[in-house]
Amino acid sequence: MSNSPLRLGTRRSPMAIEQSRQVAEAVTRRAGRAVELIGITSAGDVSQEQLTQIGGTGVFVSALRSALLVGEVDFAVHSLKDLPTGSAEGIALAAIPVRDDPRDALAAAGGAKLADLPRCARIGTGSPRRAGQLLLLRGDLQPVPVRGNAGTRLARVESGDLDAVVLGHAGLVRIGRLDAVTQVFEPDEMLPAAGQGALAVECLTGREDLVALLGCVDDAPSRAATTAERSMLGALQAGCAAPVGAYAAGTDVLRLRGVVVAADGGMALRGSASGPPAMAEAIGQQVAGELLSAEREVIRQCQVRQRPAGTSVAGTMTSEPRKRQGRKAGQG
Repeated sequence: MSNSPLRLGTRRSPMAIEQSRQVAEAVTRRAGRAVELIGITSAGDVSQEQLTQIGGTGVFVSALRSALLVGEVDFAVHSLKDLPTGSAEGIALAAIPVRDDPRDALAAAGGAKLADLPRCARIGTGSPRRAGQLLLLRGDLQPVPVRGNAGTRLARVESGDLDAVVLGHAGLVRIGRLDAVTQVFEPDEMLPAAGQGALAVECLTGREDLVALLGCVDDAPSRAATTAERSMLGALQAGCAAPVGAYAAGTDVLRLRGVVVAADGGMALRGSASGPPAMAEAIGQQVAGELLSAEREVIRQCQVRQRPAGTSVAGTMTSEPRKRQGRKAGQG
């Protein structure tokens, strides 16, 4: 490997540039290699359509991976939650750095918390997962689909167009907008997306020297936790735009919690499992199995009652009648 600066491919948004800068500094500090950032525009950045309309999983990833494959960049940094759960031919997940706060955050006008918002408040989110869990917390809310970077979304609250928005806490920290946060949702209130708060560092599998070098920023606990979450997501055949939440934590014992929520907030299927971090993938598959079993039971009950059963957990589950409590996986 030469001593010329490594080329790091990054999306052009302020948040993406900042998180890539942090990884670049860590690589330089630990491996002694200079790194230069190369801006890449993805399909997800230029389209104003909702993620579910433009392909969902992978829309922020494909352009960076293409740049890797043609040799335009040496490695790339993604938000891990945007990364498809399946492997990509010729590309290695070389590192998952120390994970930042995975929780979701409310940014509301006037410093309001969720309970303070007026009835039928309009809350912006581009995530069916967040929308469904918001409605579980308060059924009168009106989730409003939004696109654009965090700054654009916050501006809609400041202008009065929206009462609030829900965004990732880690992203707001990265762009220096922690001042906008009025409430942070604990995982018991709102489970984050699989991999939320974590970054993914990819390079070509054939560049074994680079894979080894980038390993200097890998964090084993973060990799184990996100492996469990993404294993669950993959077993459900769901993507980042699906109404699925997952959160794993623990050092000696890794505990994973998962939820599939109806898009209308009418029902939630929940599951959990624990085990050693070395079994992270199996833990994720176990929770997915619980959720799938619970879904089959819901469908059976709906058929008995001659009511529509909704779609699979990989799609947008709907419920009838509207309920406001979660259903533990495995319980009828």
